[in-house]
Amino acid sequence: MSALLNKSIWKSECKFVISATSFNQIPNNLHVPEVAFVGRSNVGKSSLINALVGKTCARVSRQPGRTQQINFFSLNNKIMLVDLPGYGYAAVSKKTRELWDRIILDYLKFSPNIKRIFLLIDSRREIKTFDMDVANLLDKLGLVYQIVLTKIDKISNLDEIISLKKDFIISHSAAYPRLICTSSNKNIGLNDLRSEIELLIK
Repeated sequence: MSALLNKSIWKSECKFVISATSFNQIPNNLHVPEVAFVGRSNVGKSSLINALVGKTCARVSRQPGRTQQINFFSLNNKIMLVDLPGYGYAAVSKKTRELWDRIILDYLKFSPNIKRIFLLIDSRREIKTFDMDVANLLDKLGLVYQIVLTKIDKISNLDEIISLKKDFIISHSAAYPRLICTSSNKNIGLNDLRSEIELLIK
């Protein structure tokens, strides 16, 4: 799919637009397609976004759970990359977890511009209860989501992992059938993900 790439999009400026701690803070004039990235804390969401655009756009921290807002980044004024708060980080308070859950749920339910949600799964880990909860919610809402494996450079049994994740995809009604395998550190699978995003804005 990389042959479809429009390089001018990915070489263009990636501009920070806004951080929102509630859905009401999101401007209603963001009239471009949105793709959202969601996953457990420390799955590598911000690193993947930065690798996609080839520059530091989303903040990366050594401490999981640092993304506490919905962060919007405009790429070439053609598409919005949306970094959702990470979930499943036990060290944050119950109140914080509930706030994150409300932010994510409101955004998913009410944003009119979502074209796809990319559900990031650490290839080294099993699919956890939190991941299942998000997948089930997206199934219920009828929002198409696509599984993106991260950190595949750190595993040796990729074929086995892919097979297990495909079984997961088949069992979920809103899951897009194509699995994407990525590594931000080794630039693996980035063009596949870029091409998938481009198809959503044509």
